[in-house]
Amino acid sequence: MIRFLVRRLPVIALVLVAASMIAFLLPRLMPGDPAAAVAGPDATPEQITQVRHDLGLDRPVVEQYVVWIKGLFTGDLGQSLQYRRPVAELVGTRLESTVELAIAALIFMVIIGVGIGLIAGSTRAAWLRSAIDSVNTLLLAMPGFLVGLLMVLLFGIYFRVLPTSGEVPLSENPEIGVQYLILPALALALAPASGIARLVQTSMRAVRQQDFVDLAMAKGVPPRRIATRHVLRNSLGPALVAIGIRFGDLLAGAVVIEAIFARNGLGQLAVSSAQTADYPVVQVLIVGAVLIAVAAQLLTEIGLARLDPRVRLE
Repeated sequence: MIRFLVRRLPVIALVLVAASMIAFLLPRLMPGDPAAAVAGPDATPEQITQVRHDLGLDRPVVEQYVVWIKGLFTGDLGQSLQYRRPVAELVGTRLESTVELAIAALIFMVIIGVGIGLIAGSTRAAWLRSAIDSVNTLLLAMPGFLVGLLMVLLFGIYFRVLPTSGEVPLSENPEIGVQYLILPALALALAPASGIARLVQTSMRAVRQQDFVDLAMAKGVPPRRIATRHVLRNSLGPALVAIGIRFGDLLAGAVVIEAIFARNGLGQLAVSSAQTADYPVVQVLIVGAVLIAVAAQLLTEIGLARLDPRVRLE
């Protein structure tokens, strides 16, 4: 595994360098002048020019990029132009909310996706397979924000069983925090879970045609053990790859879900920072998202090698 990670380091470094360049240049292509936003609506052109100089925005772009990269390596993420606070401190106050939401959605996605896929791939009842296929198609066609709004109407207004607005950190009160987390995590996880369920179902149907399954049945192995020990394990490869890819989608979808359920996470911070051209915050969030996606991909490849002996990291 160490050799595998060492061999992947050049590719990872190239991806992160490209991502840092995109993260640095992309916010500067957006309309708006951050110096004017910081100076205020009544500032004179001379005051805006002075603010731009104080923020270092009048330096050459290459010099600004080099200074920013040096700050990343030394832990200095810069100062938020909008909030006048260090970016590291600002991200730290919002990080817990988004991490809780992403992990809860990931758990729901894996349990629902693999569970439904196992049922659909194991059952011989045509009506049950048709029902599961219909539900999967419906969920795949519904965007996350629509699922979230329906959950707010159903469980927050009509039945009032779970809170639909705000949040309580799990570190402060786990029991109440879970109640605030269930609906947004489900809204974020249902659509990708349906895609994973369909992958597991299709893979299980293909694996069932293999000779080793017929051999196990001929030996008298119980059907449940065949489904879980032999068929499911050999069907999880595509699903594991999809889970690694979908984890990045969960972070992207958190922007909308946090707005619907009024959660104060990184998604809301990204939106407000983009609207006010807060370069330092947007840059750090983009690089952080890419770094998480790269780490998820590495973990997926390692997990795939552990799951399937035919796959070798080397």
